[in-house]
Amino acid sequence: MKNRERLGSRLGFIMLSAGCAIGCGNVWKFPWMCGQNGGGGFMLVYLACLVLLGLPAIVMEFAVGRASQASPVFMYRKLEKTGHKWGIFGIVCLIGNIALMAFYTVVTGWIIYYFVKFLTGQNDSFGFVAMITNPGVNVTFLLVTVVAAFAILSFNLQGGLERVTKYMMVSLLILMMVLAIHGLTLSGAKEGLKFYLVPDFSKIDGSVVVSAMNQAFFTLSTGMGGMAIFGSYIGKDRSLMGESVHVIVLDTFVAVIAGVIMFCACFTYGLEVNAGPSLLFDTMATVFSHMPGGRWWGALFFLFMVFAAMSTVLGVCENILAMVRELTGWSRPKGCVVCAAGIFVLALTTALGYSVIKFQPFAEGTAWLDLWDFIVSNNILPLGSLVLALFCCNKFGWGWDKFVEEANTGKGLKIKSWMKPIFKYFVPAAILFIYIYGMINFQWK
Repeated sequence: MKNRERLGSRLGFIMLSAGCAIGCGNVWKFPWMCGQNGGGGFMLVYLACLVLLGLPAIVMEFAVGRASQASPVFMYRKLEKTGHKWGIFGIVCLIGNIALMAFYTVVTGWIIYYFVKFLTGQNDSFGFVAMITNPGVNVTFLLVTVVAAFAILSFNLQGGLERVTKYMMVSLLILMMVLAIHGLTLSGAKEGLKFYLVPDFSKIDGSVVVSAMNQAFFTLSTGMGGMAIFGSYIGKDRSLMGESVHVIVLDTFVAVIAGVIMFCACFTYGLEVNAGPSLLFDTMATVFSHMPGGRWWGALFFLFMVFAAMSTVLGVCENILAMVRELTGWSRPKGCVVCAAGIFVLALTTALGYSVIKFQPFAEGTAWLDLWDFIVSNNILPLGSLVLALFCCNKFGWGWDKFVEEANTGKGLKIKSWMKPIFKYFVPAAILFIYIYGMINFQWK
């Protein structure tokens, strides 16, 4: 890989980075976490975490990726000073991305399954529990997801990933606006928006803050190289603070609109807002099954979900592929075949985790999905972001001056000198405190 591939345009970079960030984290996980954590209060803390923690983290990832011109597995090693052992965190990035795909590809398969059911008019004959306990459905649609993703990635960067993601993202944003406008016309829209957007400060506690921070890192894919790989594919004509703001605004817009769609529907049809992971599936399927033209509205909604989920699958799988190729020297097609096979086999744990190979890692009712999500959301993403902050802002790592020089190269918003305490002290201290609090209070059993 002597000649590193390049993205063809700034729009492609923003759409690709936002596409990696936008996905199940925005439209599957964000609404049910918001519902379980009190609605508007969670939203307020989440937005604060995005600005104070997520923005610095994404700027640092882009900077490390662009400066190193390498995938996450080698980016620390290329920038570190002699004698330090930062390179181990590159391997942790690879492990984190693989762990994410061990359950994310299965959830994406569920979404494709629901889309097919609505499109073919079979939306009265299935349910969330019936689906996740059906080995045939899970394995089939996991295979569809993995094959589709790596078939696209087998083409060159501009002809495959960049082109497909731009079309998907534009389609996704159009579909969202149509569904949100429709949601606002429902009878329960006013109550839904009140729950969703008006903070109830009495419901904000330590667990809400922990959930909000983990969700902020999850949705932005920061901490394990999700953004760094795209930083390595761009030139130096734009500063990275400005590009990061664009990605976060687009990502947050999608999450907020997804909540509008969900909660307007929940309060209209008297459905539980704290249903958890099944909120997207059972709740929205019930809504569409009881409304005029519900089959087509449902098909439209789950098509939007397919685009959202696949944009992340493509982004993360590109990251895994880039790391594996740098480690092995394989061509893009060969790397696609091997990575696809490996991810498929590992994801079978989640696909069969509710039927053939049941496993309860934590409290009763948990499964392989919860274990993989715990590894990624509760550990690798926040701790990876902590490592980024320490690496970029201290002399024993890359160093503040070199980081700022890289981040500020090009036109656009710049990192100012007054921001140094935020990056160097506040971000790592806040992450560490919230992480430790979360581990102490985690429901292990």
